[in-house]
Order: sequence, then structure tokens, then C-alpha cells
Amino acid sequence: MIITFQTDASETQARAAASEAERSGLKAYVRFSGGRWAVAIVGAGRVRPGGADRLNERLAALPGVASITADQQAFVLASRAFVPETTSFSLSDTPDGVRVGGSRLLLIAGPCSVEDRSQLLETALAVKEAGAHALRGGAFKPRTSPYSFQGLGEAGLEMLAEARQLTGLPIVTEVMTPEDLPLVARYADVLQIGARNMQNSPLLHAAGASQKPVLLKRGMSATLEEMLFAAEYILSHDNFRVMVCERGIRTFENSLTRNTTDINAVPVLKSISHLPVMLDPSHSTGSWEYVTAIARAAVAAGADGLIVEVHPHPEQALSDGAQSLKPERFAELVRQVSGIANWMERTV
Repeated sequence: MIITFQTDASETQARAAASEAERSGLKAYVRFSGGRWAVAIVGAGRVRPGGADRLNERLAALPGVASITADQQAFVLASRAFVPETTSFSLSDTPDGVRVGGSRLLLIAGPCSVEDRSQLLETALAVKEAGAHALRGGAFKPRTSPYSFQGLGEAGLEMLAEARQLTGLPIVTEVMTPEDLPLVARYADVLQIGARNMQNSPLLHAAGASQKPVLLKRGMSATLEEMLFAAEYILSHDNFRVMVCERGIRTFENSLTRNTTDINAVPVLKSISHLPVMLDPSHSTGSWEYVTAIARAAVAAGADGLIVEVHPHPEQALSDGAQSLKPERFAELVRQVSGIANWMERTV
């Protein structure tokens, strides 16, 4: 359920309602958004028969309560019913760092994989100059074939840290297992949970408990509801620094594009969830020729940011070279989406 408070109600009153719910064995989350306090209460299945009605009566009688509604969606914490305004947060631990979810479009760019030091630093400097706000790069790579390049592991993380020191760009990199998370979190600013791990509940729990920002990618055959369920795992640890990412889904079309970009996902997610919405035009198309066009469409549809693969020599890339932009093409992408962002009353 969601308890909405009157606009003049205090945080103390909201936390009193949360305490009342927790005395009944439930979990309560308190947030301020849209000019009012709200409390989301989850775990109703733990209440004994008849107990829910008595709890509702006690909660309704508390000072400052405006309304109590039963949640219509299981992803309560991710819903706009709980948090009306789009969540905005810093990618780093400093509040004045690069942010997502505001009027400024977030551009994350870099290679699919960290291959060596020179490749990464060349790419990092190029995307920084072109206007990127954060650097992506995989140190641990989930691959379809066990014989494909799997990443450099901690050595790759160390190179990413050096690139951050050189450019000032926050680092976004994938974590694949709960066991790897402490190591990755020591280097990364943002933990990426990839499509293959979207429903890896132990990893989702670990990412939430880390309190690090998380970029959650949509599974290749996942519904939007399933992605928001996955986000709920992270949010349930009171970690609200989560952005969801459309990266293309698997359909019957496989001859010309790697995946099918669900551009509908952007406005739908924006309408039902407060979480910032990203789009990955590289994975959703699988071909550099289409990346810029889909990036333009994403911004026009209202996406809060893009994550784009860039490589100085795509023909030599150890992974996903076919969908990687050369630095000069990425610079052109930035120029084009900047014009659309301005028309949408946003900036880059």
C-alpha cells in the first residue's frame, strides 16, 4: 500500500506511519517527492487474516495522512504512485557530480570491452572531447561463447580507474556475480547489470545493498513489468539510485539488426516509473550504421540518456566491433542529439 500525506505534513508524521507498519512485521519506505511525503508499505502477505484492515484503520487515524491506496502494481517502490517526480541522482558520491534524471541528457560512451591501456585511454579522451559525461567499458564480459574474449578482470578495472583519473569521467562497468561485486564496486562509480543478469536475484540484492548507483539493462526477452520487478529488488534495499535501460529485445527479426529497439519502452517507462530511463542504441541495433538514428529517436521519445559503444578501431575490437562507433561518428551523434534535446527543452 501507499500512504500519501497532506502537503503540510512533516517527515516526523511520515516516519511515525512507517514505524506503525513495521510493528506489524511489514517493511516501510519513506520518500519526499512532488511536494509531499509518502510511505510505501510492502509485505502484506505477512499480515495475519483481518490484521490488514486493523492496520489500515490505525494508519488512517494518524495525523497528516491524506489517503491510503492499495498498490495496483507489485513494483511499488519504482512506481510514480509512490514517487511522482523523476528521480535524479549523482553518479558519484559527491552531490555536485554528473547526474541523471534532470534536464540534462546523460551520455555514457566507451568501448564494449577494456582490451588494453592504450585502447581505453584513447577512447576515453575522445569521448570526453566529444561531450560524453561518463565512460563505459567492460572488465568482466558475459559472452555467448565460452571461447570469446571474457575481459581483463581486475587489470581492466585498474585501467578504468586510470582513465577516470585522466578524464574526470565517472566509470560505468558491468558486474556479473555477487562475489565479484565488492571488487567491482571499489573501482566503479556505477554498477551495470547486463541483460543476461537482469533476473539474477542474488546479484540484484547485492547491488542494492552496496548503495552504489546501478544501471539495470532490460533482459533480451523481458517485459517492461519484469524489468521493473528486477529494479524493485535493488530499491528494496533503500537504494534509489537506479536507472533502467532499454537495449533492444529479441523478436523474429534477426537478419539485419541484432535486436529490435522497443522505442515504446521509453514513454511507457517514463509514465509508470520515476526511475531515469536510458537507451542503448548500440546493442539494440547491432550495427553502427543505425546507432545514431536510434539515438535520435530515443531522445525525441524522452529518454534521460544514452549509453553508446565507441572504439577507435572497431575492425580490431575483441567484442562488438560491428556496433561500435568511431570517435568522429560519436561526436556527430552528440551534435545531432544535442539539437533534439534542445527542442525537448533539455541540454547535453
